Amino acid sequence: MLNKTFTFLYPNAPYKILGAGRTDAKVSSLDGAFELFVEEPILDFDIFLQDFNKNLPSDIRLLGMESVDNNFNIIKDSKTKEYHYFFSFGSKNHPFSAPFITNYLDVLDLDVMKEGASMFAGRHDFSVYTASLKPNAITVREIETCTIVPNDILTANFFPEQSYVLKIVGKGFMRYQIRMIMGALVQLGKYELTLDDIRDSLITGSTHKLNTIAPGSGLILSKLEFNN
Repeated sequence: MLNKTFTFLYPNAPYKILGAGRTDAKVSSLDGAFELFVEEPILDFDIFLQDFNKNLPSDIRLLGMESVDNNFNIIKDSKTKEYHYFFSFGSKNHPFSAPFITNYLDVLDLDVMKEGASMFAGRHDFSVYTASLKPNAITVREIETCTIVPNDILTANFFPEQSYVLKIVGKGFMRYQIRMIMGALVQLGKYELTLDDIRDSLITGSTHKLNTIAPGSGLILSKLEFNN
């Protein structure tokens, strides 16, 4: 949509857009970023933002822009990404909350899920936490923090009385990595997996097969920080 909008507004202007990362379908972003390369300088950022937002669909809004030097690379200079996965369990939610909070009808053991979440923090081999593992993929990655806390971030009068959020902070994540971590934690909460299973799944050469991918609609890219 960014490419289409720029082409519509400036049909004869050469440009390139490079995103800070990709998200799966139905995954939202509160703090996304992209790098725009143009041959002619943009003279008025306010007018550019106004025109761009006027022509973007209603589910995308540009919040601001600034100039960067030639040494900046939006992918390589990404320092940390913080993702939030919102969920509830135990009873059926109001349908209006479906795009924001994943609803599990099973009663989950939240305490063991919290303990399991803490095991993902640190440097581990996440080979089993991605789909379609590509040759030469970097599977050993570091997660700075991984916690489950009550949801006090998203609120609405149709949300369940109690909901929770899995918070994960790291430099970068593989395809489906966070959704598969969430899926494993839900299996843990159902007693379909044990804490030993989680521990073993993070060891290089693990033979664990994890096939539960949490829905995309509960996941939000919440914060993006850069080195420069």
